[in-house]
Amino acid sequence: MNNESNLKDFESLALTCKAISHPARLAILQTLAQRGTCLCGEIVDLMPLSQSTVSQHLKILKEAGLITGEVDGPRSCYCINRETMTVIRERFGQLFGSLENCC
Repeated sequence: MNNESNLKDFESLALTCKAISHPARLAILQTLAQRGTCLCGEIVDLMPLSQSTVSQHLKILKEAGLITGEVDGPRSCYCINRETMTVIRERFGQLFGSLENCC
């Protein structure tokens, strides 16, 4: 892999890190993963945050590709994006695996 490709991969990985850098967003991801199904309005009920704050966190996670979301009438339903999660897990594994070879 060349340096330009590495840089693009690192930029993408850094954007993912930024999206998961907030405790509320990690809690949302964990809740979605534990439920193993799409959640609609329940996310707001499960979080100790206002509806607008939860919506903002969901927007950031969706923009990063970590979750998918569909508007169903007045409600939005969200699920973990399993394909993206698989790629991220592999990329983190590659990165941290290569760092173990140091010194």
